[in-house]
Order: sequence, then structure tokens, then C-alpha cells
Amino acid sequence: MRITLVSFLSFVFCYYCIYLSFQISVVSGKCLDDQQLLLLQLKNNLTFKPENSRKLKFWNSSIECCDWIGVACDSQGFIIGLDLSEESISGGFDTASSLFSLQHLQKLNLAVNNFSSVIPSGFNKLEMLNYLNLSYASFVGQIPIEISQLTRLVTLDISSLSYLLGQGLKLEKPNLQKFVQNLTSIRKLYLDGVNITAQGQEWCNALFPLRDLQELSMSYCDLSGPLDSSLKKLENLSVIILDGNNFSSPVPETFANFKNLTTLRLAFCRLTGTFPQEIFQIGTLSVIDLSFNYNLHGSFPEFLLSGSLHTLRVSNTSFSGAFPHIIGNMRHLSELDLSYCKFNGTLPISLSNLTELRYMDLSSNSFTGPMPTLGMAKNLTHLDLSHNRLSGEIPSSSHFEGLNNLVSIDLRDNSIKGSIPSSLFALALLQKIQLSSNQFSKFGELINMSSSVLKTLDLSSNILSGPFPMPITQLHSLSVLDLSSNMLNESLSLDELLELRNLTTLDLSYNNLSINVNVENADHTSFPNISTLSLACCNLTTFPSFLRNKSRLTILDLSKNQIQGKVPNWVWKLQNLQSLNVSHNMLTGLEGPLQNLTSNLISLDLHNNQLKGPIPVFPKYASYLDYSMNKFSSFIPQDTGNYLTFTTFLSLSNNTLHGSIPESLCHAPNLQVLDISMNNISGMIPSCLMTMTQTLVVLNLKMNNLTGHIPDVFPASCALRTLDLQKNNLDGQIPKSLVKCSLLEVLDLAHNNINDKFPCLFKNISKIRVIVLRNNKFYGPIGCPKTTGTWPMLQIVDLAFNNFSGKLPGKCFTTWEAMRYDENQADSKVNHVRFQVLQFGQIYYQDSVTVAIKGQQLEIVKILTVLTAIDFSSNHFDDEIPIQLFDFKALYVLNLSNNAFSGQIPPSIGNLKQLESLDLSNNSLKGEIPIQISSLSFLSYLNLSFNHLSGMIPKGTQIQSFQETSFMDNENLCGAPLPKTCSSINTSSPTTKSAMKFDWQYISTGIGFGFGAGLVFAPLMIWERGKKWSNDNIHKFLMVIFPLFGLVYTPIGNDDEEDDTKEDSNMTEDSDDYNEEEDYWSYPRLYCVFCSKFDNNKKKVIHDPNCTCFQLSSPGSNSTNYSDSYSS
Repeated sequence: MRITLVSFLSFVFCYYCIYLSFQISVVSGKCLDDQQLLLLQLKNNLTFKPENSRKLKFWNSSIECCDWIGVACDSQGFIIGLDLSEESISGGFDTASSLFSLQHLQKLNLAVNNFSSVIPSGFNKLEMLNYLNLSYASFVGQIPIEISQLTRLVTLDISSLSYLLGQGLKLEKPNLQKFVQNLTSIRKLYLDGVNITAQGQEWCNALFPLRDLQELSMSYCDLSGPLDSSLKKLENLSVIILDGNNFSSPVPETFANFKNLTTLRLAFCRLTGTFPQEIFQIGTLSVIDLSFNYNLHGSFPEFLLSGSLHTLRVSNTSFSGAFPHIIGNMRHLSELDLSYCKFNGTLPISLSNLTELRYMDLSSNSFTGPMPTLGMAKNLTHLDLSHNRLSGEIPSSSHFEGLNNLVSIDLRDNSIKGSIPSSLFALALLQKIQLSSNQFSKFGELINMSSSVLKTLDLSSNILSGPFPMPITQLHSLSVLDLSSNMLNESLSLDELLELRNLTTLDLSYNNLSINVNVENADHTSFPNISTLSLACCNLTTFPSFLRNKSRLTILDLSKNQIQGKVPNWVWKLQNLQSLNVSHNMLTGLEGPLQNLTSNLISLDLHNNQLKGPIPVFPKYASYLDYSMNKFSSFIPQDTGNYLTFTTFLSLSNNTLHGSIPESLCHAPNLQVLDISMNNISGMIPSCLMTMTQTLVVLNLKMNNLTGHIPDVFPASCALRTLDLQKNNLDGQIPKSLVKCSLLEVLDLAHNNINDKFPCLFKNISKIRVIVLRNNKFYGPIGCPKTTGTWPMLQIVDLAFNNFSGKLPGKCFTTWEAMRYDENQADSKVNHVRFQVLQFGQIYYQDSVTVAIKGQQLEIVKILTVLTAIDFSSNHFDDEIPIQLFDFKALYVLNLSNNAFSGQIPPSIGNLKQLESLDLSNNSLKGEIPIQISSLSFLSYLNLSFNHLSGMIPKGTQIQSFQETSFMDNENLCGAPLPKTCSSINTSSPTTKSAMKFDWQYISTGIGFGFGAGLVFAPLMIWERGKKWSNDNIHKFLMVIFPLFGLVYTPIGNDDEEDDTKEDSNMTEDSDDYNEEEDYWSYPRLYCVFCSKFDNNKKKVIHDPNCTCFQLSSPGSNSTNYSDSYSS
């Protein structure tokens, strides 16, 4: 169970409401002696601290008991009221206490004490009690059944916070039903923090006898859902407080029937479904809190909300929709919290009508448009509009005038531009201004700010330019000043900021400033309270020596400067220094001595310098250590691990370290990231490194000289996410126990000598994103037919330069879901494959991988979660490329070169809309290049060379931009950018196609007629005169008949001409240069059936003007007949 500060304050508020209602009337009647004696006995038996007491310490016999503070008597002198709240009473009391002899007692208040004992069972003796308050008195254990016998009780409060300490109150025997069944007169029941443990219908029905119940508070009682509609039977309920229970159900619509409801609090209840809008319209409702129900959906009604609302909280829910424009009608609203929801749209002008508004938090939504005017909200103290999409300029420099009670304003992470209003700095009570991550470009007129009480000014990540704004130095109360990541320029001396004596945090990083850190006359008065100083990228050349005696300094960031020489020894003596970042400088050493340092450093970043020599001593309590990218040249000390008790991150990468990996590293119990990559480390990998992957999340040993097998001892509870062993001399097989690392995301074993089959066991690691097995000795097929696991998050696969063979398993590719879906990244945050090292420090380990992109090996230091790549090149894969591979709409890189793929490139390659690099070279692909490849608008590298592709290269802006080498050695491929044109093919091809597209109906008719005529007139051919006669008549007949069938007939010449033709033909056949195919189409046939056809509609023969008919004879033998064949 959890409780928030808001909930606790609400408990205290409820308590004081009850306390104020407890009117203790003091009468002038004489106190009875026995009553006074009982009270003195009670005082003597209680343990309390007199210095904290405001009541008990004044009880003495010299004053009548009816006049004692906290005591009330009736007219007869009997004690009827006793208030011992907030008396710091401890130790408890039992049933024998004289308290239970006060038989006339009607009101008893023991709240806010520290009894730390069970509740005594003697309360049933106080039969007259109608008010009992035991709240927050540190009682523990079972609530006694005797309290349930107090049938006159109207108010009962046994609320407790003891459960936070593990010893709370509970209602088990009796349970809730038995406990309240006799309390039929009760109107106010407060059981907050009491462990009741009951299901929804059970506890709802248990309350049914309490028909007069008006106020019910049972927050953090371990109640379960669902919320039962039977609660509506308690129709007099005006207050329902059920925070911190696990209902896991919707809110019943019947809650809208509570006509007297004033307070409804259901925060932290795991509510689901859609919240009924009608509840917002209950006329008496003044407080509603639905916050921290992440799966609760809802929206506000378009018509009037309750005009009596003064507190509206729906933060951290799934409420959505536009901001209700009628919000301005809620004139009593004082607190509005809609943060971390899904609201959108513009903020209404009617917000300015909320004159009673004190607190408004609309952060972390999607509100757009300009900053609203809130001039009428004179009581506003807290304004938070951060993490939205607000834009435009703040209308005027006087925009915030009149908000004289404003204490805090937060507009971070929007797109507001223009000037920072000067009116903000004139607000008398304003203590915090947070405007970071916007587009503010300048300050308004800053004058006379010396009376300001501003403590925090965060203007980081804007586009402020010009010199440092010196009027800021008038803000003498300023504690936090952050102007980092702007465009401020010119020079600045820290001497000019000495007036800011209360500064605890100063961040001027990532500007164009040149800062002089040599404070003249530096003493203890120079920034005496400074605890955080960040001057990254400020052109520093030396360490700020004025920090030498700043014992409060906890964070120092001097990274990305030009500091040379050694890190001064005084830095290590700053006892409260927790974080030191001097990376990206030109440091050459650490000033000694370094032994027995008192430094309490938690984070030490020395990377990217020129530090050399042996590895320096590790700070005793350090959690983050980065010594990478230096020139350390020693071996790693054998006892290194003994100094890493608290270390979670250790990087020694990119140095020249040698020797072996010390096994003592396995003694670092909290180590999560170990990076020793890019050194000269040799020997074998210690087996204990693999067994410590119960805590180790990242292990990077790449680019060393490691040998031997990868130890096969990964534990069952392996937490490893990244294993990078590339570019070593490892051999053997992939360890089978690695499959136990179910959280593994990155596996890089490239450039080793591993001899194994494809690791099908990895199919059971569903979170894996990157697999790189490049340049090893893997062999066999990569299909895993017996494995049912999937890789839904796989985004980079590199199997290049191995001996894999066989057909690519198309079916397996259907489970690579991350490559199949093309996300719209425009509205999403840019993410990387990374691991958060320090939970609260925003420090991450960024994975890197080398990928062949656009023909080059590129190391990607930050792996985007959207980058997808497949490289199967230089293996022995064969058969066709599976079409499933072309369903990867999110794929950026595809390399299948240097294999034995056959078949055609499928048209579905056009699905790869994100593709930037495609290499299919050195295969046996054939057919034409699909036209769809020209639609790949992001394609910037293409290599289809050394295949058997043919036809014309598709035209498109991308395709023609590639070089000739992208298509070379495809002998039948033509067109730009190849020098081989397609003109010869293009010229003959249409003719061929046109010639081939004839009508077989007319051909069959002509052939049939000719065949029949031949049978009839064949005998005539033998007879010479008959032959001549038949020829003449056949000519005449055919010249009439053929046009009717869409054919053109050209009569042949005389016999002499025929003989000449035969002779010429024989001469042609004897020629060495004779081309049979060219001859066939160059010399026409007798029947030019390819160029003409009969049009039934026009009743005439239509000739194709793009077709040429030739005679059987040579072109020059009969020009007349050639001309005739063209006629229609």
C-alpha cells in the first residue's frame, strides 16, 4: 500500500475538522472528587514528555479538574469530555486503566500520540460514548470487538499510519461486518489505514446496516473490487474516501445517485473503464479526486459541471478530449490538476474567470495554441503547463501582472517563443521560474529586480543569444540558475556573478561563452553555498581554483573544455563531492598522491582525455567509473574487483591495457555494466564473468586478443542484455546456456573463429534486437523448423561472411514483426537501444554495432530502435529470394550479395518504402528489374551488378542517379546509366510485337482457302498452258477476294522475274554474312497479312501505317508491287 503527501494532509485535515467539531464546554460546576482522582491516576499511569505537553503537565490537585485543559464536565461535575490529542503519550495503557471508570464520558479524543500498543478492550465500559477518536495514535494489532458494543457512537475514527511501519491495525476477528453491525447510529466512520482485506460485495454489504452514515473514509484498507452498486443504498453519504485500494473495476454509474455527495476520493485504486460523466454534475460535489488510476478513461461533459466544485483532480489517468470551455463557470474552483493525462486542444479563454483558483497543473498533456491569460486568477500560487505543445509568443510583457500570489510557474518543454516577460520578475512572491526547452530568444526589459525573492531560474534549452544578462545578478535570493544549452556568447568572468551569494546551483554549459574561472581575491565569501557547478563546453583552460575550499560542492562538470595538464589534488579532498565530470579535455595526468583519499565520489568520468600510465585508484564509494578513451597502458590490477563494492558501471575501453581479465572483477556484487573493449587484453574469458550475469547487464569485451571458448555457464536468472565479443580470437560453439538470458537484446560475435550451426535456441529469446555473427565459421541452413519461438523485436541481423547454405526460410521471416511494420516516427520520441545505469542520474550505456551500409562498414554508436538491417552476404544461400523478405516495410538495409540466389527480383520489392541500401550483386538473378524499384524514394545505394538481369533499367529519379557500376556485368541489361542503349531493341521490338499481334481468324481463312484451291488446281500446274491460264485467273480472283478478308494480295511477276528472284535468293544463301532471322523479316511474304485487316464496321481493309510490307523479291526487283502493298 502507498500513501502520498496529499493523502496524508487530507487525513490531517479531516482530523482537524473532527477536532473542531469536538466542542469542550467548561462549566462552573465543582469537580467531583472521585472524578478528579481518576484523572490524576490516569496522568500518573501515562508516559509523556512534559516539554511537549500542553495539557497533562498542567493537571494538578490545586485546580479543579473541570478547569483543566482538555477536560469537560457536566453540571453535576461528572467528566463528559476528554481530549488528550497531540500529547506525545507513549507506552500505551490497559483495561485496568482508570480511564474506563469515567462512566459518564461522552467524547474521547486520544488522536496523534505514540501508544505503540494494542487498543485495550475496556472501551465497552464507556457506554455513554458518542464520539471516539483513536486516529494516528500508533495503535497496532486487532481492533477489539468491544468497541462495536458502543451503540451510541455517532463518530468513530480509528485511522492509522502504522501500516507504513509494517505493524498496522486490522479487522479480522471480528471482521468489518461484525464490527459495524451494532453501530447503527453512526454517521461518520473513519478507518483509514486499517487492514480489512475484503472483496467488493463483502465490504459493501457489511456497511448496509449503517443507514444514517454520512461520511465514509476507508483509504488504504486493502479492499478489493469491484466497487459494488449496493453502496447506493447508503443514500445519505456525503463523503466517500476510498483512496489506495485495489478495486480494479469501473466506477458504478449509480454513484451519480448520491444527491448529497460533497467529496469523492478514489485515487490510487486501479480503476478501469470509463468514468460516468453524470457524477461531475452532482450539484453538491465540491471535491473529486481520481488521480493515479492509469487505466481509467473519461472526459468532461460539454454542459455544466458542478458549480460547487473547488477541487478537481484527475492526474495520471487516461482522461482525454478537449479542455471543457465551460470550466470558467466553476467560480469556486481553487485546485485543478489534470496533469499526465491525454487532453488536447487549446486552453479556453474562460480560464481567466476562475477568480478563486490557487493551484493549476495541466502538465504532460497535448494542449496546443497560445499561452492563456490568467489575469483574473489573483489567488493563483502554483501554475504548471509544462510538457505540452503550447506555441506562439506570450502576448505582452505585462502578461503576468496582477498574479501577486504566484509562487511557482513551470512552462518547460513547449514551443513558446519570443521574449521572456519582464513582469514575471516583478511578482513579489514568485520563487520559481522554469521555462526550459522552449524557443525563447530574448529577455524583456529587466529593471529593478533587487526586491525579488526568486530562488530558481531555469531558462535552459532555449535560443537566448547575446552576452550574459547581467540584470540577473540583482536577484540576490537566487539559489538555482540554469542558462545551459542556449546561444549566449562573448566573455564572462565569474567575478561578475559574486553578488549571487546564495547560489547553490550554477549551470552555464553548452553556450558560446568563454568563461574566466579565475576569481580574484577568492575566499570563503565567493559563492559560499555552491553545491553544483556545470561549466561544460565553456572554453575553460584551467580548473576553477576558487573551488578549492568549497566543502559543500557535490557536483562538478567541466567536460568538453580545453583544460590541459593534471587534475589538481585538491579535487579529491572535497569531502562532499559526489560527481566529477572532466571528460573531453586534454588532461594528461592526476596530481598525486592518490592513496588514502577521503573522496566520497559516486560518479567519476575521465573519458576522452590523454591520461596515461597505470590505471588510477578507484574511489571507494564510486558507482559510475568511466576511464575510457585515454592512454592508460598498464595491466588491470588483479585485486581490482575488491575496490568495486558499490560500482554499477565500469568502462576501461579504448586504452592500451594488456594482460588478462582479473577474476576479482567477479567480486563486484553490484556491477551492471563492464566495458573493457578495444584494448590488448589476452587470455581466456573467466567463467565467473558469465555466472555474474545475474546482476551484469552489459558485457563488452570486443576488439581484444581473447582466445578459447565462450564459457557455457550462464545462470538461470541471467539478466544480460548486451554481449559484445566481436573481433577477438574466440573459437568453439555458442554456449547453449546463453538461451537462459531471456532479456538479451544485443549479441555481437563478429570476426571470431566460432564454428557452429545457426543458433536456433535463440528463437526463445523474444526480446533480442541485434544478432551479429559476421565473419565466423558458421555453417548449414538458418531455418529452425522445430522451434516455435519468435523474434518480434529483431531489427538488425548480420550473418555475412560465413558458410551458411540452403534456401532462406521465408516462413520464419513472418515472425520478425519489428521489420514488418513501418511506424510513423514523426510524432514519436527518438529511442535508442540502451540501458539506464543510474536510476535517478539520467546516465545510460549506449550499445554500438558495426553494420554494412551503402557499401561501407559503419559503426553505429547509438542504435536507433527504428534502424533495421539484414545482411546475409558472402554465404552459400541459393534458390529464389523468399517473397516474405519483401514484406519488411521498415527495413533500411538489405544485403544479399555474393550468394547463389536465382530467379527474378519480385515486384513486391516496392513494399520496402524505407529502404536506403540494397545490394543483390554477385548472384544468379535473371529477368527484368521490376519497375517498382523506382518508387523507393529513400534508396541511396544500389548494387545489382554481376547477375543475369536483362531488359531496360527502369526509369526514375533515384535509379538514374546511380553509377554504371551498380548494374555492370548483366550482359542483357541496357539503358541509363549503362552506356549500352536499348534503341535497337526498342526499334525492332514494336515491329515484332505489332507483327505478332495479327488476327488468327483471317490467317486461318486465308490458309484454308489456299489449301482448297490447291487441291482443285494442282493438276493444272502440270500442264504448261493450263499453268499460265490458271495463274492469270487466280491472280484476278485473289485480288478481288483477299480484301474482303482483310488481306492484301500482291501478284507475282512473270516467270523470268521469278527465276531472277530464285537466283538472287541462292546468292544470298551462299553469303557468309547471311542472317536467317533478319532475312525473314527484311523480305516480305506474298500475303502481307501482318499489316492489314478488314474492319467490319467500316466495311473496308485498314492498313497499319506503322507496319511495312515487303515482297518476296529483293527490294529493287519490283518497286511497283512494293508500292501496291502499301495501299488500302
